[in-house]
Amino acid sequence: MKWSSKNELFNGNIIVTKNNKIIYNSSFGFVDANKTKELTTDYTFNIGSITKEFSAIALEQLKEEGKLQLDDKVSKFFPELHKWSNEVSIRDLLYYTSGIPNVNWKKIKSNKDIFEDLKQIDSLDFIPGTKYDYNNNNIFLRQFIIEKITGEDYKNYVNKYIFKPCKMNSSEITPIDENKKYVAKGFNNNLVEDKPDFLVGGTFLTTNDLLKFTNCLHSKKLINKNSLFELGQQFNEDDSQSALGEAKYRNKNLIEHVHDGRAGNYEAIMISNIDEKFTVILLGNNYKGKIFELSDAIIAILKNQEYSLPKKDIK
Repeated sequence: MKWSSKNELFNGNIIVTKNNKIIYNSSFGFVDANKTKELTTDYTFNIGSITKEFSAIALEQLKEEGKLQLDDKVSKFFPELHKWSNEVSIRDLLYYTSGIPNVNWKKIKSNKDIFEDLKQIDSLDFIPGTKYDYNNNNIFLRQFIIEKITGEDYKNYVNKYIFKPCKMNSSEITPIDENKKYVAKGFNNNLVEDKPDFLVGGTFLTTNDLLKFTNCLHSKKLINKNSLFELGQQFNEDDSQSALGEAKYRNKNLIEHVHDGRAGNYEAIMISNIDEKFTVILLGNNYKGKIFELSDAIIAILKNQEYSLPKKDIK
């Protein structure tokens, strides 16, 4: 990690556990583009796509409470949407098989714009359940359905029913107050900072809070075994993600859980091997694209295998 930081291949925080004990917890690099303040383990980072697990878990929680079925169609909650909403189920939203076209980002200035954009869609890209297309309209619809069923703001729901039970005290759904203490700012290699995330649904948290979340989820404190198995299913095994990223099971028991994310110049990876009892989490705020190579090396070290350092890019 020191070598990777020195060679400018990683700027961020790392936590590693083995046999349910934290064996490494450290910070490398800087808080923002000014490069005057060094990161500490108290800093929160945007975890990109890993945040999508929260809306999926919330839907499973509501299913367990009998407030929805995964085969319920979108039209049940939003009859004002076009006819396609009669064909798309919550299950399709979870597995990215809805056929809903992607967000028209040019028109989006707020969450309200997202729903207006959904109202403009008059046809699907494919018949639901027949293909896989990873796009954010699936995620936004999940959040809207949660709000419709609970009558509660999505941000509040996640805070109450996911963050609080897991004691994730640093975690916050976007938009967040950028002037808050301990928020790592995303920045590029030209030292230009990312613009703040104005949409609801992203998440800023510490490495320790992401670790708390994985432990909480895997020990079935948030959803039961059946729901956890349901969320890990993929459309096909070659090129599709589940709602949990990549999840492996044995006899319906989760044995491995891997998810990565990117938002602007933030990068994140979480690898948890329940069988071998280790977890590796890396959160960065100056995108280098090396977290996969880094996590591979760390896992090799944990397994007492030979490892390779991340490759330095030739400039």
